[in-house]
Amino acid sequence: QYLRQEQQPVRKGIVDMRVHACLYFIRPNGHTLKPLDVRAMKAIGARVNLIPVIAKADTLSPTALRQFKKRVMDVIDAQSIRIYQPPVESDDGNSEERNREIISAVPFAIIGSTLEVKTEDGRRVKGRQYPWGVAEVENDQHCDFRKLRSLLIRTHMLDLISTTEESHYDKYRTTQMKTRKFGEPKPKKSENKKFREEEEALRKRFTEKVKLEENRFRQWEQKLIAERDRLNKDLEQEHNLVKQLESEIEAISNAGSPNNKFFR
Repeated sequence: QYLRQEQQPVRKGIVDMRVHACLYFIRPNGHTLKPLDVRAMKAIGARVNLIPVIAKADTLSPTALRQFKKRVMDVIDAQSIRIYQPPVESDDGNSEERNREIISAVPFAIIGSTLEVKTEDGRRVKGRQYPWGVAEVENDQHCDFRKLRSLLIRTHMLDLISTTEESHYDKYRTTQMKTRKFGEPKPKKSENKKFREEEEALRKRFTEKVKLEENRFRQWEQKLIAERDRLNKDLEQEHNLVKQLESEIEAISNAGSPNNKFFR
């Protein structure tokens, strides 16, 4: 959509609907990434700034969480999954150190909660209450929420936008300009012969099943019509029999009335 707007003669008022960051939440299973996660992250990372996040980090102990993070990063490196890497260099020494802390926290371990709970020292914080204590959302010793928030809306928001513009969108735009001319619709993907054959076979099987069901329905309908005709015929016979009995009763009643005796 943004590419179509950019190709128009008048480009004032362009609405930028591009996605500058994608948070991919990883289930805290304590082992590593699943094959489906690897495939999804590869596909997403090639199109947008991918930021891996470990959800429900309070379900893991600190030691298990560190090990899980290491396994996830090992898989990301081994599978060449493209994730967002914020720049480290900065003119400010404090900013550079903060950037290194943010990078070292990837994948970010997050605890989510909108409830305020009371800590042992009397503070009111957002977190989760457990028998052993409180897991605080905005405590760097408990999770990486503050680092992730800083990355997204404070320290690296402009870098996320520029990375989308200079890397992901530029690559997409170059590919599209090579494959189609101005004003042409997006080309359809070439069909796979194997998939087409499987689709034809499935369509044929479906058509045969539909025909079979239609034949069964017609036979069932014919049986219902025949049964209806039979019931109507029996009902008509019963109706005629009732009329005949009524006529006989009326004749007997007339024959036994006093008026008939008088006229005789």
